[in-house]
Amino acid sequence: MESIYVFAKWKVKEGQLETVLGLLPDVVKKSTEEEGNLFYKIHQSNSDPNTLVLFEGYKDEAALNEHRNSTHFQTLVVGQIVPLLEEREVTLTTYLPLDQQ
Repeated sequence: MESIYVFAKWKVKEGQLETVLGLLPDVVKKSTEEEGNLFYKIHQSNSDPNTLVLFEGYKDEAALNEHRNSTHFQTLVVGQIVPLLEEREVTLTTYLPLDQQ
């Protein structure tokens, strides 16, 4: 079982940033309470405040799927946040321990 890391880049529609930022604390709280979650961190672009980058870690693919099927993900992220985004790009990754060779 390899850990899976998610980089999600969100471009929030003009005028919707405060609404999205208001929903994210609940998303973070509920996501980090999941058994398979390793971390859930949100970053904001220094050059464009409407661009958010989420960095998430899950113990394995099953944990990621559990997260994506959770009530809070479906309700808050898919149901409420995604409609407020201009763009959404999600990249799944596996860590390469090149610094440990």
